[in-house]
Amino acid sequence: MDRRIASLAARADVAAARAWIEGHDAETLALQRTVTAIPAPSFAEEARGRFVAERMRAIGLADVRTDAAGNVLGRYGEGAGPGVVIAAHLDTVFPAETDVTAREAGGRIMAPGIGDNGRGLAALLALAEACVACRVATTTPVTCVATVGEEALGDLRGVKHLFADQGFRPVGFIALDGPGLARIVHRALGIRRRRVTYRGPGGHSWASFGVPNPADAVAAAAAALAGIPLPSEPRATLSVVRLGGGTSINTIPTEAWFEMDLRTESAGALAELDAAVQAACTRALEPVNRRRATGTAPLTLESTPLGARPPGATAETHPLVQAALAATRTLGGTPALAAASTDANVPMEHGIPAIALGAGGKGGDAHLPTEWYENADGPAGIVRALLVALAAG
Repeated sequence: MDRRIASLAARADVAAARAWIEGHDAETLALQRTVTAIPAPSFAEEARGRFVAERMRAIGLADVRTDAAGNVLGRYGEGAGPGVVIAAHLDTVFPAETDVTAREAGGRIMAPGIGDNGRGLAALLALAEACVACRVATTTPVTCVATVGEEALGDLRGVKHLFADQGFRPVGFIALDGPGLARIVHRALGIRRRRVTYRGPGGHSWASFGVPNPADAVAAAAAALAGIPLPSEPRATLSVVRLGGGTSINTIPTEAWFEMDLRTESAGALAELDAAVQAACTRALEPVNRRRATGTAPLTLESTPLGARPPGATAETHPLVQAALAATRTLGGTPALAAASTDANVPMEHGIPAIALGAGGKGGDAHLPTEWYENADGPAGIVRALLVALAAG
């Protein structure tokens, strides 16, 4: 595969595209700042999506459209079907009111979302423009997609919408997600998220003492979950991530709740862990209801799914993964195979070869207001994605 990638890189049109990407690095950085400055929390990506659609049309991509979910699609090259898909998600974890103004210090650009996924979107558009400008030859079409709902409670809704169409079956799928030139995500973390709510009659903290307290059940359940043994192979994680409930300091709450996040690479282990969690939450009712005052109503339990992301994998030996490894080496990087939850989860579930790649540069503090991006080897990340897409086609 190294020879295949080297041969692609030596092609006149690909070499021209690489030179274009390197020569337009400043413009790509400016685009990264611009797209990051458009707020795009999950479920509110419309403004950023319109910007990306306008940019795709200006570049010269064909068949640019926004689908029913809000994904923005554009097409390069000739042929039937979606061909190779290169995707970058539009949404961020930050609320709409977050100040996303970029500032620079010490060679870094700092802004919420500048790396995840301002970098991925800028790289997607730069790659597409280089292909158009340099007339890069492809054996299959390249479909560029800016997806909605990749983050948090978005639950991969954009890419799930794409693959709900039985006719949407690409030959390969590459997600550009954040910065970097090392990580190659070829294993998908399965995730299940739940909100567990306990409800009871509530009342005054003195006069009604003895009614079952939902907050006690939350505490008992959270403690029980912390004690559930987790396998190390396949690795699994279980995190209580938010808690809430109650109305005042002197009122027994009528409702208390917590949310959890479960992760593992194995579908079987994920199902077993989810079942163990639900059983523990049900058991937490028993001691609280048993000690309630006579004549008071018992607590009830509601468990609400908040999201489900499928696990999956593209084998390390698959040509798509091998192409990513070879392209990384060719460009001077040291590849590192990894597992994560990205838009690539869904095509993996459907049996489509899929990976996620960083889009060049370095970054840190993802999902924090202090997020930063440093443009070390920035163009190389975009060139890597181009070489892998051409090899996949």
